[in-house]
Amino acid sequence: MEKYDLIVIGSGPAGEKAAIQGAKLRKKVGVLEARGVVGGVCVHTGTLPSKTLRETVLYLSGIKQRSVYGVVCSLKSNVTIGELMYRTKHVVQNELDVIQNKLFRNGITVMGGYGRIISPHEVELRDDSEIINTFETEAIVISTGSRPYRDPNVYFDEAHIFDGETILKLDRIPRSMIIVGGGVIGCEYACIFANLGVKVILLDSKDRLMPFLDHEISDALTFLMRKSRIKVILGDKKDQLEIKNDQVRLTTMSGRSIVADKILFATGRVGNTANLGLDQVGINTDKRGMIQVDKHFHTGVEKIYAVGDIIGFPSLASVSMDQGRLSVLHAFGKKKAGLNTLLPYGIYTIPEVSIVGETEESLNEKGIQYETGVARFYELARGQISGDHDGILKLIFSPKTKKLFGVHIIGERATDMIHIGQAVITFGGTIDYFIETVFNFPTMSEAYKTAALNGLSAM
Repeated sequence: MEKYDLIVIGSGPAGEKAAIQGAKLRKKVGVLEARGVVGGVCVHTGTLPSKTLRETVLYLSGIKQRSVYGVVCSLKSNVTIGELMYRTKHVVQNELDVIQNKLFRNGITVMGGYGRIISPHEVELRDDSEIINTFETEAIVISTGSRPYRDPNVYFDEAHIFDGETILKLDRIPRSMIIVGGGVIGCEYACIFANLGVKVILLDSKDRLMPFLDHEISDALTFLMRKSRIKVILGDKKDQLEIKNDQVRLTTMSGRSIVADKILFATGRVGNTANLGLDQVGINTDKRGMIQVDKHFHTGVEKIYAVGDIIGFPSLASVSMDQGRLSVLHAFGKKKAGLNTLLPYGIYTIPEVSIVGETEESLNEKGIQYETGVARFYELARGQISGDHDGILKLIFSPKTKKLFGVHIIGERATDMIHIGQAVITFGGTIDYFIETVFNFPTMSEAYKTAALNGLSAM
C-alpha cells in the first residue's frame, strides 16, 4: 500500500491550496480528482466561465459606452453561446495551466479517479467499475465541492430546463428566460442574459433580493435590475411547470402564469458527498449533503478535514482557499488559529455588489448605535468620466468613536474597492482615516472620503 502524508480529495480552490500547503510543510501529498483534470467547479463550470461570460457581455453589448460616448452597440441577433464562450475557453485553459504548473512544481501527485475513505487513514482510488489503488495516509482533506440543487419534481432536459452549470451548454441565445431563485447565481445570470437582449423574468420566494445584503444596497440592485428590463417577482414561488409548443410554462403559487423559451433553476447547491464512504468512518452530513466541521475544519474523526463548498456557507472561492491552507496547518500542528471572520463578499451582477462587516440590520439586532455616510458615484469625477451614475458606497460607523463597522458598495469596481474598507475595519480604524487621507484624483476610491464627510455631517 503506497503511503502519503496527506491525501486531498478534490482539486478546486480549497483542495489546490490544501495540497500546496502540505507540500510547503515538506509532506508527501496526493490529490485525487474525479474529473481527471484539476480546477474543480470554480474553473470548469462555475466562477471562471460565468465571470468571463459576464465580461464578454459587458464588452460586446457596449453597455458602458452607450451613456458615456453616445454609441449604440447591439449584439447580432443570431449570436451563439459558443461564440460568447470563445474567450472563456482561453481563460479556463490558461488557469488550468497555472494550477497544474503549481502542483507539479511543488511535487504533488495528481491522480484521476474517485476517492473513497475506507478508514481514518486509508483511501481508495476508484473509477466507474473498480478499485485502482489504495493509499495509506496520515491526514485526509475532503474538498469535493458542490453541485446545483435539482428539484426532484422537475426533469432537467437541458433543452428547456437548466441548472446553474448546464446553462452554459445553451445552443443559442433564447428570446426569453425564467430564472427561479434570486440568490447570487440567479441574479448574476439574470443580469448577463438581460444585457444580451433576453427578456428575463426572475422569481424568488423572499420579500427582497439577497436579504443578507444591506437593505439600501439590495433595494438599489433590484431597482437597477428592473431598469435593465428584468421583471423581478418577489414573494412568490413555483407551483406547476410544463413544456408545451417548445416553450416552458410556469404557474406560481399566487396563480401567475409565465411563459418563456428556457428556464434556469438557481435554488442553492448540494454537497458532493455520495460514495465518499463518510458513513463508514462516522462523518455526518446535513439534508443538503454538507459536512459539519469545527473552526479548524475538522470533521471530528481523527485527522479528517473538510473544506470549501462541501461545508456550506459561505461557499466562496476566496474563503475556500484559506480554509484549505488552514486545515492542513492544523492537521500537522503548525497553527491553531481559525479563519478570519471579516469576509468580503463579491457579487458579479451588473453592476457589481460587494460588502464587508456589519449591516444596519445586524447592528440593530445587537443594540449597537450607529451612523451612516453615503457617497453617490455621480458625485465623483471618475464616476462622471466612466458613466457610473447609479453607484453607491455606504459606510456604517460608531457616532461616538467613529470606528468603522461596515462598508457596502454597488457600482463599478465594487469588488476591488471593498478591500480598502476591509483593511480599515481589520485594524480597528475610524472614518477619520478616509477624511485625513489623500486619494488619487480622479478615482472611484474617493467615494470613501465623500461618504466619510457625509457621515460626519450627519453627526
